[in-house]
Amino acid sequence: MSEFNILHNPRCSKSRQTLALLQENGIEPNIIEYLKDTPSKNKIKTIIKLLGVEPRDIMRKKEAEYKEAGLDDESLTKEQQIALMVEYPKVIERPIVFTKDKAAVGRPPENVLALMK
Repeated sequence: MSEFNILHNPRCSKSRQTLALLQENGIEPNIIEYLKDTPSKNKIKTIIKLLGVEPRDIMRKKEAEYKEAGLDDESLTKEQQIALMVEYPKVIERPIVFTKDKAAVGRPPENVLALMK
């Protein structure tokens, strides 16, 4: 089992490019199609911690679901934001590549190269 994981959407060009870049570098990551297999709250918390960001930093604010879910409400706590990310996974930025101790958002795809060092 690979130590690398990718939150992947096969319909997203950046996600496909990031997966290809990993594979070109000899890495066969565990592919998590997060729209079908939504990460748990704990997994999202772990990814946020590894990235060193706030929940909103890995949200797709232009997705219709962002407003529909009320994620534009600045009074939401981090816990509420994460719970809504589980309920509306389409708002989660993609791709995100992570290991047990580090993570990177693949925008641009080359960002994930730092994880290989």
